[in-house]
Amino acid sequence: MTAIKRRRGMALLAGGLAAGMLLAACGGSDDSASDSTAEDTAAEETAEDSGGEDATDEGGGDMAAGCEAYADYMGNEGATVNVFTSILPPEQQLFEEAWAQFEECTGIDIVYEASDQFEAQLPTRIAGGNAPDIAWIPQPGLLERLVADGGPVAAPAATEALVDEYWNPAWKDYGTVDGTFYAAPLGSNMKSFVWYSPQVFAENGYEVPTTWDELWALSDQMVADGIKPWCGGLESGGATGWPATDWLEQVMLRLYGGDVYDQWVSHELLFQSPEVEAAMDTVAGWMKNPEYVNGGYGDVQTVALTPFQDAGAGIPAGECGMLQQASFYANFWQNFDENATVGPDGTAYAFFLPEISSEFPQPVVGGGEFVAAFADRPEVAAVQTYMASPDFHTKKAALGNWVSANSGVPLDTYAADSIDQLSAEFLTDPNGIFRFDASDLMPAAVGAGEMWTQMTAWFAEDKPTAEVLADIDAAWPAS
Repeated sequence: MTAIKRRRGMALLAGGLAAGMLLAACGGSDDSASDSTAEDTAAEETAEDSGGEDATDEGGGDMAAGCEAYADYMGNEGATVNVFTSILPPEQQLFEEAWAQFEECTGIDIVYEASDQFEAQLPTRIAGGNAPDIAWIPQPGLLERLVADGGPVAAPAATEALVDEYWNPAWKDYGTVDGTFYAAPLGSNMKSFVWYSPQVFAENGYEVPTTWDELWALSDQMVADGIKPWCGGLESGGATGWPATDWLEQVMLRLYGGDVYDQWVSHELLFQSPEVEAAMDTVAGWMKNPEYVNGGYGDVQTVALTPFQDAGAGIPAGECGMLQQASFYANFWQNFDENATVGPDGTAYAFFLPEISSEFPQPVVGGGEFVAAFADRPEVAAVQTYMASPDFHTKKAALGNWVSANSGVPLDTYAADSIDQLSAEFLTDPNGIFRFDASDLMPAAVGAGEMWTQMTAWFAEDKPTAEVLADIDAAWPAS
């Protein structure tokens, strides 16, 4: 592949609450009148400092000190809200810890229920009249199907206001169906990373590339130094092929921007189009280039056979220079070396896959979950809104191993120089172009079916690009 073809191609919540004692109520022993008056005055002054309202809940009772930030959610004491999700323990404990003070202050009990059969069970429960109060939806496509079947209720205005203020507009679009906003984002993940070894880079005098041209100049330098610059793996059981769809998505967004990407996702732009063909040429010059891949494993065909979890094994040893993979790959390095460290000076770290065109700055492909409600009750609205707040997202991010695209979460909430912090930096940048993983947005027969199959055949059998694209188009549902 030539170098030319390769390169073508609500009022908001305050954070940090103090735990504490109740504000004193009027009355008490006979000699306490003056103390009571002083305490009432202090309470009034505190309320004035925080917005001019009395420190009481909506029912007229005194509010516990440290609960002032939860005033908008009061009045639902004793209520229960159940949350259904595919996120299994041990993450459950961290979520429960993040909303513990909300529960204590509001009196709302949030009951967590998780299942590894979530996507099959949720529609069945809804159809059977046993819908959860709230469900965390992992894909916008599933949200659309649930709305079509009469599932979720529209999100409260307070939830929508938080999303308008704290998220890239694309996130709101993904939580909106037919003009109605249903679901705010929850957790997020970042897919536009290139993994490498800072230690190997330092030993060889390599600099982290910040432009598309620099990336390929570095790749060529590695080839000259006897290093295969890229490695990859597509094997993932029944999901084999998905990493290759990510590579195509990265290139599509970088070449053409969000609008054309959206047309591709909706099939207004066919796979058999000049745009997608050019993007495939770019991927071919990168991940099907025999000079470039498959570092640590062999020839190009081994990409199809290599488990995606193992793809980066050669990076610490200097057998492979780089791997394009998502933020979650941070969890795999200790599989190769129990002493591996992830950081700017560590065994492994990541950098942003550079933009191709300045016309489309900082293109980010990612994913995440969305908080949809299936009951129109005040306590459910309170929980749904709180789960969109900077307060909740900051508390959860501070517990580690979780990233939010909510710009109200301070970046120093995350461990310094962690992949989580680096991910949040890009996900919250208002100047970037964010789009959800395309294959997750397409009909399942395509995005989780023929697209995986055909991209695998493209590597394993060197199936012609034109045939690959034609077969994917043919799998698109008629309606």
